[in-house]
Amino acid sequence: QVQLVESGGGLVQAGDSLRLSCAASGHSFKNNVMGWFRQAPGKEREFVATIAWNGYDTLYTDSVKGRFTILRDNTKNTVYLHMNSLKPEDTAVYYCAGSTTVYYTLIRASQYDVWGQGIQVTVSP
Repeated sequence: QVQLVESGGGLVQAGDSLRLSCAASGHSFKNNVMGWFRQAPGKEREFVATIAWNGYDTLYTDSVKGRFTILRDNTKNTVYLHMNSLKPEDTAVYYCAGSTTVYYTLIRASQYDVWGQGIQVTVSP
């Protein structure tokens, strides 16, 4: 059974930093794309960041560019999302996603076939 488990969320103040982790099991994602999405209350799930199998090719949504960094450690089968200068509008449930068949960057949720359960990030003003 392939699983993704997120950790590292919580309640922070505006301007603070957080690091989300997503540990995979049941499948080695070293040759596959990983990504992060988020969903705020009353809004649709949106793309945040994606990282290709090589760890070098990344894409970000415009609202997080320069503040968030996606990284991966293939030896640990884990992907990270470093979030700096957090804003209240970053408040959402953050989801880790992976594709077991694709190696390049993906920005559409429908292109991923494995999802984590989600973790809450709340940024107070």
